[in-house]
Amino acid sequence: MPEMLRIAVPNKGQLSEPAVEMLREAGYRQRRNSRDLVMVDPDNETEFFFLRPKDIAVYVGEGILQAGITGRDMLLDSQAPVDEVLALGFGGSTFRFAAPGGGDMTMEDLQGKRVATSFDEVLRSFLAERDIDARVIHLDGAVESSVKLGVADAVADVVSTGTTLRQAGMEIFGEPILQSEAVVIRPTGAEPDPKVETLLRRLRGVLVARDYVMMDYDVHAEQLEDAVALTPGMEGPTVSPLHREGWVAVRSMVPRKKAQAIMDDLWQIGARAILVTDIYACRL
Repeated sequence: MPEMLRIAVPNKGQLSEPAVEMLREAGYRQRRNSRDLVMVDPDNETEFFFLRPKDIAVYVGEGILQAGITGRDMLLDSQAPVDEVLALGFGGSTFRFAAPGGGDMTMEDLQGKRVATSFDEVLRSFLAERDIDARVIHLDGAVESSVKLGVADAVADVVSTGTTLRQAGMEIFGEPILQSEAVVIRPTGAEPDPKVETLLRRLRGVLVARDYVMMDYDVHAEQLEDAVALTPGMEGPTVSPLHREGWVAVRSMVPRKKAQAIMDDLWQIGARAILVTDIYACRL
């Protein structure tokens, strides 16, 4: 039996479902029951292990698993010997300071104060780099309650919308400590692995497919250069002659977010039959 590629996937939290969906789009079999802890995909010679997001970097760093998906914040806080090899574009959050009346505070106000967090190492490194002498209080969760209960003077926490902190009567202050998102990690110094490279190539294909669409349109040959300037594609658009004399058909990948504006511009220069279709997978 061929050796399986072993990959860690978050078993719960905001990273779990998007990670599963992205792997499914990349052509890997995924679990149907959220209680399953292991999923074998024999067609791709891959085995998925569903673990606590904070533990994933540790398992990968020990070489027990060849790759994993976790948050950049959890990766850095673990101090495990792993490298970030691909950002996945979901699970975005910002690690920030907050305190009651924080709108009037600066980071210098943290000198000698107590700061509660679930990400000790990330916070200690940040404070040390700025010569801020503050006491770090470790809490496993719900750090927003620590100030009200007298455990801390401020908190450092992962913020998505800031609603939870505001409900606890706190305001964000100071510069962001860390910008986080879901990332793929590998053990530091790991030997090249064809199965891992295939995984990364597939995931990059999913990212491109999500960010781009395919645009087809017809345009008179006299306006072709103007049209190509609007839709340069990756290595250049595909241009084919039409039965209608003097006209050509053009096909090109364009950024999804700009598709409507590009269609408007193409129409203005005389392009017609402009169509946009989704891309489900690609290799660039």
